[in-house]
Amino acid sequence: MSVPATDARTAHAAGVERLLESYRALPRTSTVRLAKPTSNLFRTRAPADANGLDTSGLTHVIAVDPATRTADVAGMCTYADLVAATLPSGLAPLVVPQLKTITLGGAVTGLGIESTSFRNGLPHESVLEMDVLTGSGDIVTASRGEHADLFRAFPNSYGTLGYAVRLRIELEPVEPFVALTHLRFHSLSELMAEMHDIIETGRLDGVRVDYLDGVVFSADESYLCVGVQVAAPGPVSDYTGQRIYYRSLQHDDGAKHDRLTIHDYLWRWDTDWFWCSEAFGAQHPLIRRLWPRRLRRSSAYWKLMRVERRFDLGDRLERLRGRPPRERVIQDVEVPIERCVEFLDWFLANVPITPIWLCPLRLRDADGWPLYPLRPGRSYVNVGFWSTVPVGSTEGEANRRIERRVDELDGHKSLYSDSYYSPEEFDRLYGGDAYRAAKRRYDPDSRLLHLYAKAVQRR
Repeated sequence: MSVPATDARTAHAAGVERLLESYRALPRTSTVRLAKPTSNLFRTRAPADANGLDTSGLTHVIAVDPATRTADVAGMCTYADLVAATLPSGLAPLVVPQLKTITLGGAVTGLGIESTSFRNGLPHESVLEMDVLTGSGDIVTASRGEHADLFRAFPNSYGTLGYAVRLRIELEPVEPFVALTHLRFHSLSELMAEMHDIIETGRLDGVRVDYLDGVVFSADESYLCVGVQVAAPGPVSDYTGQRIYYRSLQHDDGAKHDRLTIHDYLWRWDTDWFWCSEAFGAQHPLIRRLWPRRLRRSSAYWKLMRVERRFDLGDRLERLRGRPPRERVIQDVEVPIERCVEFLDWFLANVPITPIWLCPLRLRDADGWPLYPLRPGRSYVNVGFWSTVPVGSTEGEANRRIERRVDELDGHKSLYSDSYYSPEEFDRLYGGDAYRAAKRRYDPDSRLLHLYAKAVQRR
């Protein structure tokens, strides 16, 4: 039974008060951090502070308004809980990132993306207003018309300007099912040309396209996955059991059709963490039959990865095999669509990682966002690749090469994983002037970490 909106608002107010009490209890000289057990960041970080800010009351949906197609949501609410609250009204957030445990506040202060981004931009662009606990200990309501400098600088600040405690976001109507067409390409240039046409027209063969992403398996095997919302019931596929979604894309030529419920479409990548569950053996038929269905999800793989990191299991296994340790290359980069084939050709020739995820995007907002300065009106492709490679002669060698190549192609790299920029490079790429101005105003005593310290120095 759902909680009445008035009760949810009362609970939220109590949660905000506990958050503020925990802030006031911290010594004035201490660095302010969140006390939370989980994260979707892949950067090496300092251990969580047991005396950090209490976010326990900020994990829920406050209210969904079907009439205005908006939702008020606590900052630490996961997208799994948010979607569960909106789908019964036939609504969904404009962009639903791929993993269930990503929080709305995390996607806005960091970056999120999904297959609606070619028409709906990034998650922070559907935020109408948000309440932010700033570094000075104040709750500030930020929007396009109020505290607009914080509103603009918040995306890609990763909690170094403050923490969102409430966000009001736009929702869009959705149908119960998604009809999928997986288009096979033997040439990356042909795939990118088709992607560009769909972005420009919003259609494929005259039919409106609602969802668009793709997967590259090799230079001569790649797919565009085109989704269309449909109301009519019919047979649907299930990729939460023995079948694996990304493998279902593959076929010899032409088009392959599929159909999912809207719920299963939104979480199609979560069951196998895209394809990264293979590293844990979860795609082996025998192991998969024994692996509990409830644990086939990104949060379970995250726990296994934390154990691996804690005990350095991967590198120990490599040493036993007489091989060098491996460097993590877990990245999402945005490359202008007209340069994307050039990047993919370089990547496939230099970085031994496949598959590769492709997700097109175009900003909705004409003014742009200073800390992640993509050009409004320009189409980009998010290229995602997540694996390891043998270490080079210097720390982070593969990641540094990727950073240089993305910069040469006028692209940008998300900061959720390891980065190796110099302070000068970072300042140029991630809106240094706008960031410093917002930092002076909303965190004048530097109670929060600096973005460079958090993203590159990994403090």
